[in-house]
Amino acid sequence: MLGLQLPAGHLEVLCLGAHPDDVEIGCGGTLLCLAERDASIRVHVMTGTPERAAESTRAIGLFAPTAKISFAQLPDGRLPAYWNEVKQGLEDLAVSPGLVLAPRVDDAHQDHRLLGRLAATVWRDALVLHYEIPKWDGDLEPPTHYVSLTPEQAHRKVELLDECFPSQIGRDWWDDELFLGLMRLRGVETRARYAEAFHTTKVRVAL
Repeated sequence: MLGLQLPAGHLEVLCLGAHPDDVEIGCGGTLLCLAERDASIRVHVMTGTPERAAESTRAIGLFAPTAKISFAQLPDGRLPAYWNEVKQGLEDLAVSPGLVLAPRVDDAHQDHRLLGRLAATVWRDALVLHYEIPKWDGDLEPPTHYVSLTPEQAHRKVELLDECFPSQIGRDWWDDELFLGLMRLRGVETRARYAEAFHTTKVRVAL
């Protein structure tokens, strides 16, 4: 299996979430990895009540202590009706990241799907990796890229999810076995113990 390496040195990273906890569920382990290198991380979330925003702000501060986070406070579950506001809000971030982490373009949730599609149009020169979020819809597809995680990083991700999002504990889909199980499955697929998986449609390879 051929491994691709991000450029050495400073890296500008933008993480996009439709809802508080999207980024943490979809790429929390990757954030733990990025926090160990020279990276500036910006997180922008499109929806969120004050309670949910506070949970995500605390979580991001633990996943990536130097990251900056902001919220657009648009209505949850209604982002397609606010297409102009979402697009303008992304453009108004006025950032030029080398790496963008966003929801999948074919995610079953309409908010995720819109944000994933717009990310790739707003940041055409960045590497855009679309993370996956397990849900009852059963919409997971074979990924194209993986980030390997150590057992410590995988378990730390789950610990932080439970610690920082008390509002979600008790939901039938919020389960340590689900989060660890998906990372274990993706690890098997890339010959690692654990991994997070991503989808992308365009990668420029420098030889």
